[in-house]
Amino acid sequence: MVKICCIGAGYVGGPTMAVIALKCPSVVVVVVDISATRIAAWNSDQLPIYEPGLEDVVKQCRGRNLFFSTDVEKHICDADIIFVSVNTPTKTRGLGAGKAADLTYWESAARMIADVSKSDKIVVEKSTVPVKTAEAIEKILTHNSKGINYQILSNPEFLAEGTAIQDLFNPDRVLIGGRETLEGRKAVQALKEVYANWVPEDRIITTNLWSAELSKLAANAFLAQRISSVNAISALCEATGANVSEVAYAVGKDSRIGPKFLNASVGFGGSCFQKDILNLVYICECNGLPEVANYWKQVIKINDYQKSRFVNRVVSSMFNTVSGKKIAVLGFAFKKDTGDTRETPAIDVCKGLLGDKAKISIYDPQVSEDQIQRDLAMNKFDWDHPIHLQPMSPTAVKEVTVTWDAYEATKGAHGVCILTEWDEFRKLDYAKIFQNMQKPAFIFDGRNVVDPEKLREIGFIVYSIGKPLDPWLKDMPAVV
Repeated sequence: MVKICCIGAGYVGGPTMAVIALKCPSVVVVVVDISATRIAAWNSDQLPIYEPGLEDVVKQCRGRNLFFSTDVEKHICDADIIFVSVNTPTKTRGLGAGKAADLTYWESAARMIADVSKSDKIVVEKSTVPVKTAEAIEKILTHNSKGINYQILSNPEFLAEGTAIQDLFNPDRVLIGGRETLEGRKAVQALKEVYANWVPEDRIITTNLWSAELSKLAANAFLAQRISSVNAISALCEATGANVSEVAYAVGKDSRIGPKFLNASVGFGGSCFQKDILNLVYICECNGLPEVANYWKQVIKINDYQKSRFVNRVVSSMFNTVSGKKIAVLGFAFKKDTGDTRETPAIDVCKGLLGDKAKISIYDPQVSEDQIQRDLAMNKFDWDHPIHLQPMSPTAVKEVTVTWDAYEATKGAHGVCILTEWDEFRKLDYAKIFQNMQKPAFIFDGRNVVDPEKLREIGFIVYSIGKPLDPWLKDMPAVV
C-alpha cells in the first residue's frame, strides 16, 4: 500500500490530495500542517478554502483514506512519497527583495524530512519554485542522508482557482520532472502510476527536473502576458472609440491565438502570476539576461498601469475628487467562484481611492470582513507568509465598511466599482440601485459584466474598460 504525505494544507495541497485519495482508494493520503487551526478546519464541516466541488470530494474520503493531521514528523516518517506544498513567497528583504522567491519554508521542510526519515523517500515539489530549487533540496537531503536514498521530482500544479476540482479530475496535462538516472526514472514511474489511476497516459508528460520547474513559471508568464496584452489594447480602444470586446473576439477567432484569457479587465490577480513573473525576472537577471528580464517585467508594469488608470478614471469623472464620497465596491476576490483575495486588483483600487479620502463600502459573496481589512492593512507580499507571521490584528481601516448585500453597499453611494465578475452582479436590479444613489450616479465596470447602454438608459454615467467612452468621460480625461 502506497502512503503519501503532503506537507502544507493550503490551496494546492488540500484539493490535490483530496482528489488523489478519491481516485486512488488503495493509497493512504495524509495532509500535514503546523497550523492547528487550519487542520481543524479541514477536519470540520467548514473547510478553510472555498472551491466548487471540494467539499463533496473531502467528505467522501475523509477518515477512509484521506487524513488531516498536525503530527508532521510521524507522517513524514511513514510516507513513501512526500509532496511539499508550502508557500514560496516573494522575498521582502535581503538579496533579491521584491523579486526572488523566499525558500525559507521549503528549506525547513527539507531539513525536517532529512531529520525524521528512516526509509527511502520520493520527495515531490508541488509548490511553484524557481528553477534549480530541486538541486538545492537534493543537496540538503543528501548531505544529511544517513544512508537513506532520496529522489526529488518536480510535479508543478496547473490549477485554476474556481475550477480546481475539475482541473484535477480532467487535467490538460500532468507534468513530472525527474533525474535522468535509473533511480530517477523509477521515482518518476512511481508517481506516474498514482496519476494513471484516472489520467490518460498521453496526458502525463515526463521531463528533466529543470524543464518541469521552468514550465510552470513559463505557463503563468504566458497567461499573464495575454491579459496584459488585451489590457494594453483596452487603453487604446478607449482613446480611439474602438470596443475591446469586439477586437478581442476578432483576434480570438484566429485559431493560432484562440479566445481564452482575452477579457479586458482592471488587472490580473491571484497568488501566482505576479509572483512567478517576478521570479522569472530574477532568474533571468541572475543568468545575465537583462533583455529577457525587462521583457517579462513589462507584463507586470502594464498590470499596475491598468489598476492606476482605473482609479484615475473614477477620481477624474467625479469632479477630480472622491474625498468624503461613498464609493461601493462590488467584488473583492481576484476572480469569481473563489474566496481568494491574494494580489487581487481590488486591493490596489481600494488603496488608491482611500488615498484620495473616499469612504468605501465593499460587498463580496465569499470574502469575510476580517480578510478584507487584513488585505487593506497589509504590506505588499506579506499575504504569502503563514498567518502567525502576518501583522497581528488588522488595524481596521476606518473609511472601509463591509456589507453582506450589494444593495446595502450601494445605498447613498456616488459611484459603484465592479471589481470581480461574480454572476450575481449581472442580475442586480440596477434601477433600484440608481434610485438609492447620489446623483450623478456613476458605474465603473472593471470586468465588463454589465450592459453600458442599458445602464445609461436608467440614468447612470458608465465607464466600461476598453469600451467607447461615455460623453461625460470625454470631457474629463484621466491622465495616469
